[in-house]
Amino acid sequence: MKDPASSKPAIQVLERSFMLFDVLAAHQDPVSLKQISAQTGLHPSTAHRILNDLALGGFVERPHAGSYRLGMRLLELGNLVKARLDVREAALGPMRDLHKLTHQPVNLSMRQGDEIVYIERAYSEHSGMQVVRAIGGRAPLHLTSVGKLFLAMDDAQKVRAYATRSGLAGQTRNSITALPALERELANVRRLGSARDDEELELGVRCMAAGIYDDQNKLVAGLSISAPADRLEEGWLERVKATAAQISASLGHRG
Repeated sequence: MKDPASSKPAIQVLERSFMLFDVLAAHQDPVSLKQISAQTGLHPSTAHRILNDLALGGFVERPHAGSYRLGMRLLELGNLVKARLDVREAALGPMRDLHKLTHQPVNLSMRQGDEIVYIERAYSEHSGMQVVRAIGGRAPLHLTSVGKLFLAMDDAQKVRAYATRSGLAGQTRNSITALPALERELANVRRLGSARDDEELELGVRCMAAGIYDDQNKLVAGLSISAPADRLEEGWLERVKATAAQISASLGHRG
Protein backbone atom coordinates (compact mmCIF):
# COMPACT_ATOMS: atom_id res chain seq x y z
CA MET A 1 0.00 0.00 0.00
CA LYS A 2 1.33 3.45 -0.92
CA ASP A 3 2.50 5.61 1.95
CA PRO A 4 0.15 8.64 1.96
CA ALA A 5 3.07 10.85 2.98
CA SER A 6 5.04 9.87 -0.13
CA SER A 7 5.26 12.35 -2.96
CA LYS A 8 5.85 9.66 -5.59
CA PRO A 9 2.91 8.61 -7.78
CA ALA A 10 1.63 5.08 -7.25
CA ILE A 11 1.63 4.46 -11.01
CA GLN A 12 5.10 4.39 -12.54
CA VAL A 13 4.08 5.71 -15.94
CA LEU A 14 2.65 8.84 -14.28
CA GLU A 15 5.91 9.44 -12.46
CA ARG A 16 7.75 9.12 -15.76
CA SER A 17 5.28 11.45 -17.49
CA PHE A 18 5.87 14.07 -14.81
CA MET A 19 9.62 13.78 -15.43
CA LEU A 20 9.07 14.29 -19.16
CA PHE A 21 6.87 17.34 -18.57
CA ASP A 22 9.54 18.88 -16.34
CA VAL A 23 12.25 18.44 -18.96
CA LEU A 24 10.10 19.88 -21.75
CA ALA A 25 9.04 22.80 -19.54
CA ALA A 26 12.68 23.69 -18.91
CA HIS A 27 13.31 24.32 -22.62
CA GLN A 28 11.81 26.98 -24.83
CA ASP A 29 12.71 25.12 -28.02
CA PRO A 30 11.81 21.53 -28.97
CA VAL A 31 13.92 18.90 -27.21
CA SER A 32 15.41 15.86 -28.91
CA LEU A 33 14.59 12.37 -27.73
CA LYS A 34 18.28 11.81 -26.99
CA GLN A 35 18.43 14.83 -24.72
CA ILE A 36 15.16 13.91 -23.00
CA SER A 37 16.47 10.39 -22.34
CA ALA A 38 19.72 11.75 -20.92
CA GLN A 39 17.99 14.20 -18.58
CA THR A 40 15.32 11.82 -17.31
CA GLY A 41 17.37 8.63 -17.19
CA LEU A 42 14.66 6.86 -19.17
CA HIS A 43 15.56 4.46 -21.96
CA PRO A 44 14.89 6.15 -25.33
CA SER A 45 12.29 3.56 -26.26
CA THR A 46 10.44 4.10 -22.98
CA ALA A 47 10.50 7.88 -23.32
CA HIS A 48 9.42 7.60 -26.97
CA ARG A 49 6.45 5.40 -26.10
CA ILE A 50 5.18 7.70 -23.33
CA LEU A 51 5.72 10.85 -25.39
CA ASN A 52 3.77 9.39 -28.28
CA ASP A 53 0.84 8.60 -25.99
CA LEU A 54 0.97 12.13 -24.55
CA ALA A 55 1.01 13.50 -28.09
CA LEU A 56 -2.23 11.63 -28.85
CA GLY A 57 -3.91 13.62 -26.09
CA GLY A 58 -2.40 16.92 -27.21
CA PHE A 59 -0.25 17.24 -24.09
CA VAL A 60 2.93 16.99 -26.16
CA GLU A 61 3.67 18.08 -29.73
CA ARG A 62 6.19 16.74 -32.26
CA PRO A 63 7.21 19.72 -34.44
CA HIS A 64 9.96 17.63 -36.05
CA ALA A 65 10.76 13.92 -36.17
CA GLY A 66 12.51 12.93 -32.96
CA SER A 67 11.85 16.21 -31.09
CA TYR A 68 9.15 17.22 -28.63
CA ARG A 69 7.67 20.21 -26.85
CA LEU A 70 4.72 20.87 -24.55
CA GLY A 71 1.33 20.76 -26.26
CA MET A 72 -1.54 23.21 -26.52
CA ARG A 73 -3.79 20.99 -24.42
CA LEU A 74 -1.79 22.07 -21.37
CA LEU A 75 -2.49 25.71 -22.21
CA GLU A 76 -6.21 24.97 -22.50
CA LEU A 77 -6.26 23.24 -19.11
CA GLY A 78 -4.11 25.95 -17.56
CA ASN A 79 -6.54 28.61 -18.71
CA LEU A 80 -9.40 26.70 -17.12
CA VAL A 81 -7.52 26.58 -13.82
CA LYS A 82 -6.66 30.28 -14.06
CA ALA A 83 -10.29 31.17 -14.71
CA ARG A 84 -11.27 29.47 -11.47
CA LEU A 85 -8.68 31.29 -9.39
CA ASP A 86 -10.31 33.85 -7.14
CA VAL A 87 -8.24 36.36 -5.21
CA ARG A 88 -10.67 36.45 -2.31
CA GLU A 89 -10.83 32.68 -2.04
CA ALA A 90 -7.05 32.38 -2.20
CA ALA A 91 -6.55 35.13 0.38
CA LEU A 92 -9.07 34.29 3.07
CA GLY A 93 -7.14 31.51 4.83
CA PRO A 94 -3.80 33.35 4.91
CA MET A 95 -5.61 36.52 6.04
CA ARG A 96 -7.11 34.68 9.00
CA ASP A 97 -3.70 33.29 9.93
CA LEU A 98 -2.20 36.78 9.82
CA HIS A 99 -5.03 38.14 11.95
CA LYS A 100 -4.46 35.42 14.56
CA LEU A 101 -0.81 36.46 14.72
CA THR A 102 -1.34 40.22 14.97
CA HIS A 103 -4.86 40.45 16.47
CA GLN A 104 -5.46 43.42 14.16
CA PRO A 105 -7.79 43.80 11.17
CA VAL A 106 -6.41 42.39 7.93
CA ASN A 107 -7.87 43.84 4.73
CA LEU A 108 -7.98 42.70 1.12
CA SER A 109 -8.50 45.52 -1.38
CA MET A 110 -8.63 45.99 -5.13
CA ARG A 111 -8.47 49.03 -7.37
CA GLN A 112 -11.54 50.35 -9.12
CA GLY A 113 -10.77 53.52 -11.04
CA ASP A 114 -9.45 56.15 -8.64
CA GLU A 115 -10.47 54.28 -5.51
CA ILE A 116 -9.67 51.25 -3.43
CA VAL A 117 -12.53 48.84 -2.74
CA TYR A 118 -12.37 46.59 0.31
CA ILE A 119 -13.43 43.08 -0.77
CA GLU A 120 -12.58 41.00 2.30
CA ARG A 121 -11.36 41.36 5.88
CA ALA A 122 -10.29 39.27 8.85
CA TYR A 123 -11.39 41.04 12.00
CA SER A 124 -12.42 40.50 15.61
CA GLU A 125 -14.06 42.72 18.20
CA HIS A 126 -10.91 42.51 20.32
CA SER A 127 -8.67 44.38 17.89
CA GLY A 128 -9.13 47.72 19.62
CA MET A 129 -9.93 49.47 16.34
CA GLN A 130 -12.52 52.20 16.46
CA VAL A 131 -13.17 52.12 12.72
CA VAL A 132 -13.02 49.08 10.46
CA ARG A 133 -13.72 49.52 6.77
CA ALA A 134 -16.73 47.46 5.73
CA ILE A 135 -16.54 45.11 2.79
CA GLY A 136 -17.56 47.16 -0.23
CA GLY A 137 -16.23 50.36 1.33
CA ARG A 138 -14.15 52.71 -0.78
CA ALA A 139 -11.29 55.14 -0.22
CA PRO A 140 -9.10 57.38 -2.43
CA LEU A 141 -5.93 55.78 -3.76
CA HIS A 142 -3.51 58.39 -2.41
CA LEU A 143 -4.83 58.14 1.17
CA THR A 144 -4.44 54.37 1.58
CA SER A 145 -1.50 52.00 1.74
CA VAL A 146 -2.94 49.65 -0.89
CA GLY A 147 -3.91 52.59 -3.08
CA LYS A 148 -0.31 53.76 -3.07
CA LEU A 149 0.79 50.31 -4.25
CA PHE A 150 -1.41 50.70 -7.32
CA LEU A 151 -0.37 54.29 -7.96
CA ALA A 152 3.27 53.24 -7.73
CA MET A 153 2.65 50.92 -10.70
CA ASP A 154 1.53 53.88 -12.84
CA ASP A 155 3.93 56.02 -14.85
CA ALA A 156 4.47 59.69 -14.03
CA GLN A 157 1.88 60.89 -16.55
CA LYS A 158 -0.83 58.66 -15.11
CA VAL A 159 -0.01 59.79 -11.58
CA ARG A 160 -0.30 63.43 -12.63
CA ALA A 161 -3.61 62.70 -14.33
CA TYR A 162 -4.87 61.04 -11.14
CA ALA A 163 -3.80 64.07 -9.11
CA THR A 164 -5.71 66.35 -11.47
CA ARG A 165 -8.88 64.25 -11.39
CA SER A 166 -8.90 63.71 -7.64
CA GLY A 167 -7.54 67.07 -6.60
CA LEU A 168 -5.56 65.08 -3.99
CA ALA A 169 -8.19 65.96 -1.43
CA GLY A 170 -7.16 65.19 2.14
CA GLN A 171 -9.06 63.84 5.12
CA THR A 172 -6.61 64.42 7.97
CA ARG A 173 -3.69 66.72 8.73
CA ASN A 174 -1.37 63.91 7.61
CA SER A 175 -2.98 63.43 4.18
CA ILE A 176 -0.74 63.88 1.14
CA THR A 177 -2.33 66.73 -0.84
CA ALA A 178 0.52 67.92 -3.08
CA LEU A 179 1.80 66.15 -6.19
CA PRO A 180 5.55 66.45 -5.38
CA ALA A 181 4.97 64.85 -1.97
CA LEU A 182 2.93 62.05 -3.57
CA GLU A 183 5.63 61.43 -6.17
CA ARG A 184 8.26 61.13 -3.41
CA GLU A 185 6.00 58.75 -1.50
CA LEU A 186 5.46 56.54 -4.55
CA ALA A 187 9.18 56.42 -5.26
CA ASN A 188 9.65 55.13 -1.73
CA VAL A 189 6.93 52.51 -2.27
CA ARG A 190 8.70 51.26 -5.40
CA ARG A 191 12.00 51.09 -3.55
CA LEU A 192 10.63 49.19 -0.56
CA GLY A 193 8.01 47.02 -2.25
CA SER A 194 5.49 47.95 0.42
CA ALA A 195 3.36 50.95 1.38
CA ARG A 196 2.02 52.71 4.45
CA ASP A 197 -0.81 54.95 5.55
CA ASP A 198 0.35 57.12 8.45
CA GLU A 199 -3.00 58.40 9.76
CA GLU A 200 -3.70 59.80 6.29
CA LEU A 201 -7.19 58.38 5.90
CA GLU A 202 -8.23 58.38 9.57
CA LEU A 203 -6.52 59.95 12.56
CA GLY A 204 -5.40 57.33 15.03
CA VAL A 205 -5.16 54.56 12.41
CA ARG A 206 -2.02 53.43 10.63
CA CYS A 207 -1.70 50.75 7.94
CA MET A 208 0.97 48.77 6.13
CA ALA A 209 0.43 46.90 2.87
CA ALA A 210 2.03 44.58 0.31
CA GLY A 211 0.89 43.70 -3.18
CA ILE A 212 -0.70 40.51 -4.49
CA TYR A 213 0.31 39.54 -8.04
CA ASP A 214 -1.06 37.06 -10.57
CA ASP A 215 0.77 34.70 -12.92
CA GLN A 216 1.42 37.57 -15.35
CA ASN A 217 3.14 39.61 -12.63
CA LYS A 218 0.19 42.00 -12.58
CA LEU A 219 -0.77 43.70 -9.33
CA VAL A 220 -4.34 42.51 -8.74
CA ALA A 221 -4.94 43.31 -5.06
CA GLY A 222 -3.31 44.53 -1.89
CA LEU A 223 -3.10 43.03 1.59
CA SER A 224 -2.98 45.42 4.54
CA ILE A 225 -3.01 45.50 8.31
CA SER A 226 -4.78 48.36 10.10
CA ALA A 227 -3.99 49.15 13.72
CA PRO A 228 -4.23 51.94 16.26
CA ALA A 229 -1.40 54.34 15.51
CA ASP A 230 0.47 53.56 18.74
CA ARG A 231 0.14 49.78 18.37
CA LEU A 232 1.34 49.13 14.82
CA GLU A 233 4.44 46.94 15.14
CA GLU A 234 7.22 47.25 12.57
CA GLY A 235 7.84 43.51 12.75
CA TRP A 236 4.46 42.88 11.16
CA LEU A 237 5.58 44.24 7.80
CA GLU A 238 7.60 41.15 6.92
CA ARG A 239 4.61 39.01 7.88
CA VAL A 240 2.37 41.07 5.63
CA LYS A 241 4.80 40.74 2.73
CA ALA A 242 5.19 36.98 3.28
CA THR A 243 1.43 36.49 3.42
CA ALA A 244 0.94 38.53 0.26
CA ALA A 245 3.63 36.44 -1.46
CA GLN A 246 1.87 33.26 -0.31
CA ILE A 247 -1.42 34.43 -1.82
CA SER A 248 0.37 35.51 -5.01
CA ALA A 249 1.93 32.06 -5.34
CA SER A 250 -1.49 30.44 -5.12
CA LEU A 251 -2.53 32.64 -8.07
CA GLY A 252 0.39 31.34 -10.14
CA HIS A 253 2.88 34.14 -9.48
CA ARG A 254 6.51 33.05 -9.53
CA GLY A 255 8.19 36.01 -7.92
